[in-house]
Amino acid sequence: MIWFQKDVQVQDLHPLGKNTIAEVIGIEFTEVGPDFLKARMPVDQRTHQPFGLLHGGASCVLAETLGSVASALVIDQSKAMCVGLEINANHVRGVRSGFVTGTASPIHIGATTHVWDIRIVDERDKLVCISRLTVAILARK
Repeated sequence: MIWFQKDVQVQDLHPLGKNTIAEVIGIEFTEVGPDFLKARMPVDQRTHQPFGLLHGGASCVLAETLGSVASALVIDQSKAMCVGLEINANHVRGVRSGFVTGTASPIHIGATTHVWDIRIVDERDKLVCISRLTVAILARK
């Protein structure tokens, strides 16, 4: 288990989305595993681009939400905080409706940086987007 709080449950994450972009576009955390975090997002008018497909920026919001929250779950938040440093995304399949699900898994968990692999799939488990997020870990003053 990689989480600082060993008994973290998915319901513990719900308050983190209040009054954020994640709430506006409907991101919901769905699973906390021993070394992964999952969330889903609707593909609808909130997350479409002008041609009726899932907007790549919405996929990046899902990816950054997952990776940032995962980093926050790894650290002692009384001593450190985490901020996104870099994100990239490859959009490999279009989606018009339904839900997509993202899974964040660690590539690197260091003292000053974390790197997360986030894979987003559609309801048929087909890869939609693959993203990598680098998070900086900063000491609280």
